[in-house]
Amino acid sequence: MTIAKSICAAAALAFIGSAALAQDAKTGMITQIDRLNSTIAIQQPQDGTVGASGSSGTVKQFKVQGVSLDALHAGDQVSFTQTGDTVTRIEKTKK
Repeated sequence: MTIAKSICAAAALAFIGSAALAQDAKTGMITQIDRLNSTIAIQQPQDGTVGASGSSGTVKQFKVQGVSLDALHAGDQVSFTQTGDTVTRIEKTKK
């Protein structure tokens, strides 16, 4: 029975660890907001060496859940948390 408990504990820790990784804070700039459909497009900084290519980052469309979009506008710099393709927290960053 001790082995079974150890396996369950290890599985629980692995699950918690993967959930924490899935919700890491990111930054970007809002490029588009669709308040009717609760979606937002955010341009995230490019990974890797700065100036490696002409692109300034990728724009990704997200669903928004449990977050008000009223105070946000295109061009705002934001910090956000996502789970999958859904933004679960977003706030403006100071310029």
